[in-house]
Parts: sequence; structure tokens; C-alpha cells
Amino acid sequence: MPETIITSEAPSTSTQFNHPSHIICRVCEKQFSQYTCPRCNIRYCSLHCYKSHSLRCTESFMRENVVQEMQQLQPDNETKQKMLDILKRFHEEEETDGMDEDDSYLSEETIQKIMSGNQISLDDLSAEERKCFQRAVASGELSKLIKPWDPWWLKPSAKYISLGQDGASLVQPLVEQDSVESSGNDMEGNQLHDIPPGPETPLPPASKLSTADPSPLLAVHLIDIIYSYCFTLRLYNGDWQSDALESAMVLLGVSSVLGKGGQPETVLEALLHCLEQTSSPAYRHMGGLQFGLGLLDDVISLLYLGGAALVCLLCDTQRLIQAAEKDLKSEKLHKSKRVEIKNKLKSAERKVYFVMCWVHEQPAEVWCSLAALVNAEKSSAVEFASSKKGTVRSEKVERTGKPLIEEVQ
Repeated sequence: MPETIITSEAPSTSTQFNHPSHIICRVCEKQFSQYTCPRCNIRYCSLHCYKSHSLRCTESFMRENVVQEMQQLQPDNETKQKMLDILKRFHEEEETDGMDEDDSYLSEETIQKIMSGNQISLDDLSAEERKCFQRAVASGELSKLIKPWDPWWLKPSAKYISLGQDGASLVQPLVEQDSVESSGNDMEGNQLHDIPPGPETPLPPASKLSTADPSPLLAVHLIDIIYSYCFTLRLYNGDWQSDALESAMVLLGVSSVLGKGGQPETVLEALLHCLEQTSSPAYRHMGGLQFGLGLLDDVISLLYLGGAALVCLLCDTQRLIQAAEKDLKSEKLHKSKRVEIKNKLKSAERKVYFVMCWVHEQPAEVWCSLAALVNAEKSSAVEFASSKKGTVRSEKVERTGKPLIEEVQ
């Protein structure tokens, strides 16, 4: 008699037939089952039978596995802390090469703000972090992250600036010679859009703006304004619009004529005051005296460009001051302080406009002579800088005497 195979899971008195390996697969009914579905408890023999026994069971099981795996991928507090520790160590190792260890510390709070994409202000930094940041600014490390700005007065297109007879801007075609001179650099050489536009309306004669005759010292005062303008634009990488009010405060701080009502009587006196401001602690991080001497080259270049370029410069200076006046309205300042700044800006704007009208009336040969005079005074300043290597301070001791240059200890 052939051996009988038990296919029922009902209890039996015989233990050998109750063994799981002797139960037939409920899916294919051909093989003995070795596994049990955790969902429906059905017996199956292989993976193929498991996948085909119930779509609901398999999909549910796979979904739970995926969810469980995704939950394991979510970083917990411990994982986040480990990541912050790694970032901190990485930052400290990078900064150790160029700075002391005490100055290379970033707090966890600051790192978390950076990781989350939030903006960080100077007030968010600790004393150590602020010191580290200021040292990076002073050493010029941060300047490596900024694309260098090419001053408009050094571009080939600046040689072809021209205005109407009344001083207003002209609509001009592209200059063909400029195209040849700046081949390979069409965007910068062939277009005049980088040059600050001139006045939108005709400039009146300077005699109509004042009953008194123009001062014979206006040429000296112009040098002071040109230097201060170049300093401000180089400080802000050409973008004074990013903070017009602060840019105007820098302009007035460097310029004796616009900011302090100064009346320098000689070119040397005007230049020494500007160099003194450039070498002051407030702006020493820009490069100090050597940076100031480089600005003299900017002044000379602008003077050689002629009256049209100077009118455009003064017009841009006027726009800077006007933008600062608008920004001042939204600043939260004490009333007396607001009135003080407003009066300074108004006075500076009037002076710039008057000088602009005066410049437009001058013959072209005036500017070449003035440029040569500035160049001669620059040679004296460079000679002094190479021998003293100190901070410049100018003092006028007599009405007829020349300013003295001293080294401040």
C-alpha cells in the first residue's frame, strides 16, 4: 500500500506528520512548504510562490520595508551633532594654516545658521569670530572672493567720451577706433554703457549760479573731489549703489572740500589731506599710504581724459549724493543727527554741481597742465613714502608756507 501524504494542518496524533516540512505548499501544491507568510500565515515553498500567493501581502510587506529603511536614513540628533563636529574640525584645520587657533573658532549656532542657509550678520558672531573676520578683511583674504572691478576711466572707451556744447549727454554710435584698439574685448571696449552718463539737461554758466566770481582755487578743489570719488568707488568695488548713504559718508569723510568745508590752496595741500585720510585707521585696511599713492594715478588718468570725462565723474558723484539723500529718509536716526547729515549732503551736492558747471567751461589744455602738476607732486609723495614709510599728516604753518609732512608715531 503506497505511503499516504498528509495535506491537512489538522492536529494528528502522529508527531512525524505534524512536522512543517511534511506540509504541502498551498500555492503550487507540488512541493513541501518550508515557510509561512507573516501576513496571512499561508504555507509556501519558495520565493516564486510567495510573490504569487497574494499581491496585497507582498506590496504591503515591501512598502513597510521601504518606510523602515527611509526612517533609518533620517538623521537623528546624534547624527547631526557628528556632522557639526566634522564641519567644526574641518574649519579649524583650514584656518590653522593662516591664523592662530583661537581666531579660527566657529560656534555651533553659527555653523547651524550657515548650514540652514540663513544670513549671518556681524552681530551674530562671537568676539572670537568677529576678530577672525576683521583680520580676514584687513589682510585682504576676503577680497579673493570678489571679482576685481575695472574702473571705467581706465577702459579704452573712456577716451571717446564727448558731450554736447551745452554739457548734456549725446547719443553716440559705437566708436570704430575704439573697436580696433580693444579687439578681443568687445563688451568692454566697444560699448560706452560702462561710462557714467553725463547731465540730462544743459549746464548753465557758473556765473549764473553765484554772484561772486568763481574761485581761482577751484582746480585744486576739483583734485580733492576726484581723489575722493576714486577712493569711494574702489572701496565699494565700483558699486556705490549697494549702499548709497554709506558711500556718501565715505566720500565726505575723505574729501576736505565736500565734507569739511575745506579750502586747500595748493595741489600738494589737497593731496596730502586725501593721503592722510587714506592712511587713517578707518581706511588703513584698504592698503594705507601705498593705496593712496595708487589713487593719484587715477586722478592723473581722469585729468588727461579731459573735461567731458570729468563732467561725467561729477555727475555720477551728484547722483551718489542724491541717492544717499533718499536713503537717509528710511534710516532710523535721531532727528538732530538726521538734519546734520541732510545739511552736509545738500551742501556737498551744491558744490559738486557748481564745480561741474565750471569744469564744462574750461578749455581742454587746462586739464593736461593740471595732470602734469599732480604727477609732479606725486613724485614728491612717493619719495617721502619710500624714505619714511609712515602715516601722512599735513599741517599748514604759514599762509605762504608749504604744508609739512610728518610721520605719526
